[in-house]
Amino acid sequence: MKEQRLLKSTAIIASLTLVSRVLGLARDILIAGFLGAGAVSDAFFTAFKLPNVFRRMFAEGAFNAAFVPLYAKRIEQESEAAADEFASETMAVLFVAVGALVILFELTMPWSLNIIGGGLDKTPLENGIAPYSLAVAYAWITMPYLLFMSMAALFSGILNTRGLFGVAAAVPIILNIFMIGSLLGLPLLGVGKSGLGMGLAVAVTLSGIAQMGAVLWACRKAGVKIGLRRPRLTPGVKRLVILGIPGLLSAGITQINLLVSHTIATFRDSAASWLTYADRLYQLPLGMIGIAMGVALLPALSRRIRAGDEIGARNSFNRGIEIAAFLTLPASVALFVIPDFLIAGLYQRGEFVAETTLQVAKALRYFALGLPAFVLIKVLTPAFFARENTKAPMVFAAISAIVNIILGLLLFNLIGFEGLALATSIAAWVNVVCLSRSLFRTTHLDPDARLISRLPRIGLASAVMGIGLWFALPFLPDFEDYGLIMDLILLALICGAGGALYILAALVLRAFGVSDIRDAFSRKRA
Repeated sequence: MKEQRLLKSTAIIASLTLVSRVLGLARDILIAGFLGAGAVSDAFFTAFKLPNVFRRMFAEGAFNAAFVPLYAKRIEQESEAAADEFASETMAVLFVAVGALVILFELTMPWSLNIIGGGLDKTPLENGIAPYSLAVAYAWITMPYLLFMSMAALFSGILNTRGLFGVAAAVPIILNIFMIGSLLGLPLLGVGKSGLGMGLAVAVTLSGIAQMGAVLWACRKAGVKIGLRRPRLTPGVKRLVILGIPGLLSAGITQINLLVSHTIATFRDSAASWLTYADRLYQLPLGMIGIAMGVALLPALSRRIRAGDEIGARNSFNRGIEIAAFLTLPASVALFVIPDFLIAGLYQRGEFVAETTLQVAKALRYFALGLPAFVLIKVLTPAFFARENTKAPMVFAAISAIVNIILGLLLFNLIGFEGLALATSIAAWVNVVCLSRSLFRTTHLDPDARLISRLPRIGLASAVMGIGLWFALPFLPDFEDYGLIMDLILLALICGAGGALYILAALVLRAFGVSDIRDAFSRKRA
């Protein structure tokens, strides 16, 4: 069945993303232990965010939204050779455009870093180096990562459109391996905090080269014939640009939101690091579920719409929402109810002290309120992109950006840095409301009886789990006298117990059935 294929695609991506996120957690645990929250961590997180934000704008955001439907259209209506020719033309233009941006930032780095790190202290520390100067040095090294990952996004889009999700979903693991290697190796050489930050910056860029090479190899192995061309605005590339500009603005507005929040946070010492650690933790379920669903859903919807199968497209869309809700709501509840426990168990050791845990938990609780919205945005936008409509999501993203910036500035002054997390969550829900209303009006969102029946039951099962965790709070360990391994074992036990309670409640409430699990792991293909 087609929905089984969507489940399997999502499962493949989510499983590999889980490996990447677990390694990412290991990386973050090491960063927390060695750097904690302070000048060096603020500098590194700022330097890494700069290429990462633009990568999401140019590569994962605007590019994939416009490229995948056009590439799929050529495969369906012409041939794989025509699709590969279009991909080669696109690669040439993307390489030149992103390369020029990287060079521009490299040449203007001491000034352009103010975009995101304007609040970093420019007063030299005891070692004679200012946090802002550290961030500039790190950013000079990390900026080429944008170019390599833009190329990797192109090759990943090709693989995903052809239904080959494995390698593209696995390549982020490489980044974590490179960074973990630096974190484990450099301290043995007696490298200090600022030197460790430099090593991490080098690891980021080297990992970009390795990730690009991995997906290029996978394309070659799959028989994709792409090569370098002289950049030209062919009719296909022009169409990509026309569709991509609204997508770029849409992704750009969203990323500018993040940049504004980070910039505001830099005006309070350590706040940028606190937000980053909280962001990392809620990104675990967002990456596994939201990004996995979005990546799997866009090619599936594109193919069915091209084939005139609107009923099949709507069915896939409903199942996507159902899967996302089933996996996201319990994660959101857990992050809201026991944030201190989760953060202390993962991070609280070495330079990451109890006070840091309290501050990060404030932000994580507010991010948890928006987690279902963050995932739903990833699920809802493919319904627009698959129909080559990138304008509507751009408008809705702009509305949410305005909400985020206004609320962010207001709440930052009223309740502190955690107000930035709350503003981000509220803005995400505004975006969801706008996307849903538009899809309802066009009947592209038409909830069937199964979806309408299951959503309230999923919510109730999540609430049961949340109540159980809340009652267990007084009995949870404080992690003061345990080592890392025991901390992780205790975390796994508590999270496993919460998950088991959720599954039991979901089965009793019939939020899902055993047949759903059987279908997800069935070897039968569409």
